[in-house]
Amino acid sequence: MNKLLIATTAAVALATVGTAGAADLPVNAPPMVAAAPVASWTGCYVSGGVGYGMWNQDHQESFLNGFPDSRNQTDGGRGWLGRAGVGCDYQAGSSFVIGAFADYDWESIKGDHAMSLSTFPYVGNENLSSSAAVGGRVGYLPYPNLLTFISAGWTRAHFDAYTEALNFANIPPTLGVNATTYNGWFLGGGTEYRLPWAQNLTWKTEYRFSDFQSQTNTIFILANGAPFENTTSQKFVQTVTTSLVWRFDFGGPVAARY
Repeated sequence: MNKLLIATTAAVALATVGTAGAADLPVNAPPMVAAAPVASWTGCYVSGGVGYGMWNQDHQESFLNGFPDSRNQTDGGRGWLGRAGVGCDYQAGSSFVIGAFADYDWESIKGDHAMSLSTFPYVGNENLSSSAAVGGRVGYLPYPNLLTFISAGWTRAHFDAYTEALNFANIPPTLGVNATTYNGWFLGGGTEYRLPWAQNLTWKTEYRFSDFQSQTNTIFILANGAPFENTTSQKFVQTVTTSLVWRFDFGGPVAARY
């Protein structure tokens, strides 16, 4: 029993000495691991997406001599669109991006064109069928994989030809307006997020407001094509789109952030 007690006491003493000695040894810190490099936003891209659009117009009808034949009215339309685009960006430093782009929309945004003429009320259905835009954008990177931006530029919208009928049941159209293309400017903004599982693939969401120049079109009689009156309108279009963007990162990775 005494031998067992002595042996146990000796083992505890040796363990204590070993622990104290180990505490005095230098500790090697784990090596510092650099953060993974972040892909640059410099490069060109192609994109495709879908969205929803709304247009409104202020319009007034007048006789061929210019004398007004209706009060100033506001109409509008709603509908869906598809968008395809191309562009190039340049990343300046770690936080800013500038770029240029062009895109085209296939649209079906329909609404009424109601004319409260002094003679009789007429109504037609007007459709925004396509538009194109060329512009630039300036962006800021709050995080390496998230771009916030504002955009602006020139735009063009094409409205299809339409007919006008007296606003009574079962009366066929008697008037028509030819297809018209409107020119204007746009201002927008949005975000673009680099998807973590595919660094060349980003998800972009954008809002745009477009203001088109006022234009006067002839209202003609369907039966013989003779001019009837004029309609002067100014159109405004708003769209929200979401798109997938495939980027070609010519600039390579930028410096890693710690």
